[in-house]
This record gives sequence, structure tokens and C-alpha cells, in this order.
Amino acid sequence: MTPRFFCAAPLGANRSLTLPAGAARHVQVLRMQPGDTLTLFDGAGGEYTATVERMGRSDVDVAVGSRLDIEREPPHRVHLAVGMPANERMDWLVEKATELGVASIQPLMTAHGVLKLTGERAEKKRVHWASITVAACEQCGRNRVPLVHPVQAFADWIESLSGNGQRFVLSLTEDRRTVHEVLGDASQGLPLDTLVLSGPEGGLSALEERQALGRGFIPLTLGPRVLRAETAALAALVHLASRRD
Repeated sequence: MTPRFFCAAPLGANRSLTLPAGAARHVQVLRMQPGDTLTLFDGAGGEYTATVERMGRSDVDVAVGSRLDIEREPPHRVHLAVGMPANERMDWLVEKATELGVASIQPLMTAHGVLKLTGERAEKKRVHWASITVAACEQCGRNRVPLVHPVQAFADWIESLSGNGQRFVLSLTEDRRTVHEVLGDASQGLPLDTLVLSGPEGGLSALEERQALGRGFIPLTLGPRVLRAETAALAALVHLASRRD
């Protein structure tokens, strides 16, 4: 497989380019040499063929070739709002959600969540998760990088919601609906955007669930087994992606 690298700067066909520092390091780690081919993408859609022209001590020059109008995105955008699981589980969730085609990720601080982030620490985490989405796109072939939103408190986020589209909340309430029921209803006239809300390890609080239902979220169950927070969010994405891909 031809190595793929993300370039934050807009790309253009048939010109020379010095790779950004991150991409240059990756090229050097792979011990690529002048004449080797690679694929570049800038997140705006499509990808470019390129050839290594020069390998410096810390910089790499490439010749950008033609633009290939290739997209590997689901036909319908699925956005994930998630009560952040602790430790490295959020990293894993971000990586796998990107591979599954998620359009954006909203990290949330919830009543039962262990991870609490504010200020500079929250922004550092957001940047870290954004770098994970880039690496996942390089690996899985996506040419559009999911947006990782700044961390928000659940109450602030739910009050700020606007726009249309389908909304689901992974729920333990009695009136929750099965995936089969929900996707059966969604088979006709699927909306362009779908938002999935998933809680942290301890789930959403009763108040948070009521707030979500009041904002038009449909309570959804993934089956009789109790799933980890990161597993539940990804399982929902798989169900939606398999129906919409």
C-alpha cells in the first residue's frame, strides 16, 4: 500500500512542496528515498499522487502530481457526542470512530463521567485527539478529517444544540427502541446528518437523559448486553454505517 500523509496546508497539482514537519518525520521513519511514491491529502477532499524529490536531515521535498477525486466517506454524516471515558479509552474511541467514518466528535463532561477537563488541559486533549483522527485517516484511507470539538459540559452543550437531522441517545429507559425498529423507520428519506449521544462509564444521569429527550433525541438500545462506554458508542456507529454505507 502506498504510504499516505496528511498536509495541513492546501495542496495543488503539479508543483513542488516541502512537507510539514509531521509528515516529513513519518517519511523519514519509513526510510523513503528520492523516487519513492506517496499519497497526500489536505482534508478538503480528494488526494494527490506525489514523489519524493529530496530527503534532508529534517525536511523532505516532494513533487505533487495529479489530484484524484477519491472519497471514502459515508453518504450520510454521523456525528458522535460522547461522555468521555477515562484513561486511554477515549483515545481508542476517537481512533476507531474515525475509521468507521464519523463526521465529528463532541467530547462531553457528564454527571457520571470520571474525566473532567477545563482550560488549557482541555485544549491539549482536544489537540491530542485531533492528531489521532489524522493518523487514523492516513491509515484507513479517508480524505476528510473528522472535526474534534472543544470539550463542553453536558448542560452547556445540550442547550446550544440547533439544526435538523436525526438524534439518538443510547439509553436504558423503558421506552427505548431497538436498532431494528429505528433503522427500519429510517430507511425512507434518511437525513443528511445523524447525531448519536453516548454516555460515559456510569451512563448518563436521569436528568441528562430527560434533557436529551426534550431536545428530540430518540432513546436507543443496542441489545440485552451491557457494553462498555467506548464499545457502545462504536457499536452504534457500526449499525448506522452498515445501513448508510
